[in-house]
Amino acid sequence: MHQLTNLEKKCYENLEKNFPIFLEDLNKIISIPSFLQEDNSQYPFGKDIQNVLEETLKICSNLGFKTFIDPEGYYGYAEIGRGEKLVGVLGHLDVVPPGDLTKWDNPPFEPIIKDGNYYGRGSQDDKGPTLGAIYALKSLLDSGFILNYRVRFIFGTDEENLWRDMPKYVEKEEMPTIGFTPDSKFPLIYAEKGLLQCKLIASNTSPITLKGGDAFNSVPSSITVNKTENLTKYLTDFNYEFKEKDNQIEIIGKSVHAQVAETGINAINRYLHALTKSGIETKSGKFVTENLIGFDFAEPIFGEVKDEHSGELKFNLGKIEITEEKEILCIDMRIPVTFDKNIIVQKITEKAKEYGFEYLEHDYLRSIYTPLDSPLIKTLMSAYQEVTGDLESKPIAGGGATYARAINNCVAFGYVLPGSPKTEHQPNEYIILDDMKMAMKIYMKAFEKFQD
Repeated sequence: MHQLTNLEKKCYENLEKNFPIFLEDLNKIISIPSFLQEDNSQYPFGKDIQNVLEETLKICSNLGFKTFIDPEGYYGYAEIGRGEKLVGVLGHLDVVPPGDLTKWDNPPFEPIIKDGNYYGRGSQDDKGPTLGAIYALKSLLDSGFILNYRVRFIFGTDEENLWRDMPKYVEKEEMPTIGFTPDSKFPLIYAEKGLLQCKLIASNTSPITLKGGDAFNSVPSSITVNKTENLTKYLTDFNYEFKEKDNQIEIIGKSVHAQVAETGINAINRYLHALTKSGIETKSGKFVTENLIGFDFAEPIFGEVKDEHSGELKFNLGKIEITEEKEILCIDMRIPVTFDKNIIVQKITEKAKEYGFEYLEHDYLRSIYTPLDSPLIKTLMSAYQEVTGDLESKPIAGGGATYARAINNCVAFGYVLPGSPKTEHQPNEYIILDDMKMAMKIYMKAFEKFQD
């Protein structure tokens, strides 16, 4: 790494002074269970999401930012600086549900620090990094740096679901000149796969009814179903982990983000596989057994779908509901940047029809690609390299769906450092505090480099 400038020395001193206050403020927003809830409140995504938006803006106001909250409750922002150029930092304050609480060592909305790690739902995705970027800018300004441009932190509230927030911002507000979102990993993400979420719906002609899974974009960590002798036998035969309690069985999986679905263990898939082999036929079980079991990327449906920029198509069965009338599968796919979405839709529609399912699109976000020689990428890469001394790590393509898609000239930039774990959407989600300090130093340098 290069020799520290006087400004950097002051910034790092102020970062150490501000870090305990950052943690206090992070506790305030992590403690709010801001996952989507249909609570019949006047707010679009529930009272808790409104509460976390208001609390975050209050924190920013106390730090000297000018703040604004959308009267409808879809977004808010905090701005500081002066000038024509507007740099946007886009973060989201909603989180995925905590899932199975027995898998958490500590309650997910009661943050705790242990062994240098900070635990809590939203600590990594995305409350921690968003607040970290805010405190990075504060530490820079506390060191005497005077902005000749404006920085606007834009807070979204529906990133984990249908992105009903950002279109409202785009419709009503000034658009940033350039921007980044601290919602992925370093050094930066220059391409993001297309995100396609759909439902497959069929009539239920089986005796089975059930409901499982937390979100389209999370691999389901468990599902609890009625116990039968044959089901137990096949779960055992397939070496699938499960627990018995009274007349029920909990099939155990491993939750990860849908962008890396193949690294998790899908509890719904395992249940449907064992159920089908036990002799109880459902359309869902037949579809899963023949197209997903033994295949990481749903190859029987699509063949090989892969490109050199962004890798394979990712496929996740995130939720299932079987009522007396319907079977409903909720699916999340991440489409490589060079592939045509319409071809993917055609293939899954045709395959679903073979099993009696109708295809219904739930959500779609286009893929994005930013050229590696763009000024934005050059600026952010130089900030990362100067602070870390890491000249080996290169910009990467990812399967995540970040707010970089929401505006032009924007990329995902941090917080996770190369080699560090991504814990988003998992039980015991956490950030490494030393990594957060490093990320804040990188963000300080980026803000410095955005100066005209």
